[in-house]
This record gives sequence, C-alpha cells and structure tokens, in this order.
Amino acid sequence: MMKKLIQKQLERYVRRYFEQHPEVKLIAVTGSVGKTSTKRAIGTVLSGQLRVRMDMNNHNTEMSAPLGILGIEYPLNPRSVVAWLAVFKAARVRVQQPTDVDVIVQELGTDHPGDIAAFGGYLQPDYAVVTAVTPEHMEFFKTMDAVAKEELGVSDFSKFTFINRDDVDSAYASLQKTPNFTTYGVNDTAEYRLEIGQYDVANGYTCTAYGPTVAQGFALQVRVLGEHSLRPVMAAISVGLALGMATDSIAAGAQKIRPVPGRMNLLKGLNNTWVIDDSYNSSPAAAIGALRTLYSVFSQAPQRIALLGDMRELGETSEHEHQALGDFCRGDSLAWVVTVGPETERYLAPAARRQGCQVKSFKNPIQAAEFIRTVSEPGGVILAKGSQNTIYLEEAVKDLCLITEAAQLVRQSPEWMEKKRRFFESLQ
Repeated sequence: MMKKLIQKQLERYVRRYFEQHPEVKLIAVTGSVGKTSTKRAIGTVLSGQLRVRMDMNNHNTEMSAPLGILGIEYPLNPRSVVAWLAVFKAARVRVQQPTDVDVIVQELGTDHPGDIAAFGGYLQPDYAVVTAVTPEHMEFFKTMDAVAKEELGVSDFSKFTFINRDDVDSAYASLQKTPNFTTYGVNDTAEYRLEIGQYDVANGYTCTAYGPTVAQGFALQVRVLGEHSLRPVMAAISVGLALGMATDSIAAGAQKIRPVPGRMNLLKGLNNTWVIDDSYNSSPAAAIGALRTLYSVFSQAPQRIALLGDMRELGETSEHEHQALGDFCRGDSLAWVVTVGPETERYLAPAARRQGCQVKSFKNPIQAAEFIRTVSEPGGVILAKGSQNTIYLEEAVKDLCLITEAAQLVRQSPEWMEKKRRFFESLQ
C-alpha cells in the first residue's frame, strides 16, 4: 500500500515538472537488451550541443524512473518514510526551479506484461527508442509476441519512435498502432543507417552515418567493440539528427562514446592476453553478438576462449536458447568453451561438444578463471559473457585482468561484494 502511494506521488511530481517546463524534451529508451548502453550513447552525443540530464545507473522501474527523470538520487533505504519525505521535498524544489536542462534521457524497464504501458499514465516522450525485441523474462511473457507487444507499446504514448531495424523483427510491424516511427541500425534497409568500415583496437571503428537529412553521409570514429555495440551509437546519431544537431557535433559526440563497464569492454589481461568483459548481463541475442565479434574481429588471434555463464529469466525457453548458443560455438574457432552455472552445463556444454569444442564446466567464476589461467596463451582473447545474479563473471574477469583494470568492473560496491560472498559460500 505504501509503495503505491509513493509511486503515485512521484508520478504527480513528474507531470508537474513537464507542465512547468514544457520546453524540456523527454527521450525514453525501451527494449529487451541494450537500454543502458543506448541511453548513455544518446546522452553522450546530445551533450555536445544540448544540456542533458541522464541517470548514470540503470534505474528504470516504476519507482526509480521518476527519480531518474527528476535527477534525484534513489533512497539508500527505500523502506524509510523519512527518506521518501526528503525525496518529495527535493522533487518539489526541482519542479519550481528554473529550467536547467534541454533534454532528459530515461530508460524504461519491464518485468511483466503491462509495465511499459503503465509509464504512459504520466509520460509523453517526445522521442522513444526501442532497442530490441528478444527473449526476456519469459517466465512471465511466455511468447515473443508478448515481448514485442510490451516493448513496442512505448510508441502508443510517445510522439515519435525510433525502432532498431537489426534487433526488432519486421514481423512485429503490425503491432505499431501509430505511423509516427522510423528505423535505425546497421541494416541496409534502416532509414537511419551506419555503414561499418575498418576496426582496430586503438581507434575502434571508422564508420559513415546516413539519414533522411544526410543522404550523402558523414564520417565518424567510434571506440566500441562489436557490430551490436554500434547499434546504440546509431540510435544516438538518429536522435541527434532528429533534434537538428550539426553533423560535426554528432560526430564529435560519437567519438566520446565508450563501452559501459561490463558491456563489451576490451581489457588487458594477464599473460599478454585480451579480455572482452561482457559480464554485466546476458541474453540469447547479446551472447550470439558477442561470440560473432570474437570470431570476426579477432579472427587472427592465436587463441580464443569463450567463458559463458547461464542466461537467466528465460523460463521454458531456457533449454532451447542455451542449446542454440552451444550450437553457435565453433570447434575450429574456439580453443575452449568454459561454462559457469547449471543451465550452461546441462544444455550449452553438450551442444558445444557436438560442434567440436573442448568444454569445461564450473559452478562458480573463480574456479573458471583458475582453469582459464592454466590454458590461456599470449595474444589470446577471452570473452566473458554471463547473466547478473548467481553467475557474476566479473569475478572471473577480475582474476584474468591486470589489477589496474579492476575499477572498470561491474558490481564492485560493498553491498554487491557481500551478496556475492554469501552466494559463493552457499555453493560450497
């Protein structure tokens, strides 16, 4: 009861804020994967010419999203009435303050059907960005049609929507109830399109961006890793062009984009290796994208190792999706496939062995890292990709990297470290 009262009050403050500051643009980001990377890419590009408010965390729930929009910290103790009274006071001040931003970029998350639609009760984004429709929380959504309906539902209450042509199947076009949308991506059929050039470790990708207002395209350099990591960049370019930004400002902003910790972050490893830290979370589309990058970008590496953890929250689709990921593991491209978690051991590992891979399975990431250190070779590349809770591959990355890289890892706060300590003890 108290939670609902607090939530409704927060929504009222957000409505009042936009009533008092109608000139402020709101950009909402939804999608099965890639929301935080896309949000940060948009914020980075737009900040070259506009004043931007963007929550640096992934606060995207019904309780935390309003605070992200208002630029107010989420309470350390959400059960404290005093803490929420302080939040309400800060919200009233924010509503009455002179306008201090031009654009607010906010991600909106969902766990259950109807979560996205609920945001429409108090938000009307000027632009929405749908990053992907891929398996997520399948224990609640059950079907991909339900996922698509949920994520694309943001267009029902947004003035205009950008849809990722690469990761939202055109079969879901019938779910679009408004004609006010366009597409972006690296796909040739996208209206806002990024043409990928050369890649090198030091400078990233050389690309050319195209759009309805820049048919001839403009060049830019992007220091991210993997084709799927370029899609958030193209989302940012698309929004920047729609807002009328100059192409040189957009290119300069794109050059400042860096991987979010735990998301395709290339780190120097021990024994003269490279580690692709993609440990923040995992889903079928993102895991396939990470492996594809390992195969293509590092095709000349003397050794490639895939450290793969369970993909959680897949419900009844878990067996199929883990087997499909195992099928994508290639014996002629991977020296080892190392798994962490019961689902990868049960379903992914046998499929990878059928593809000719050497496979080793472990219960926790510490054991996995110890094994990888015994088999890794100089010049080798190690990909770490796994889900958040119960897998924690960042702890393996920590043991595989130079210690100076530790600050770039995810989930290193005292609260997270204590949670992981308890979990690892429970496995003994």
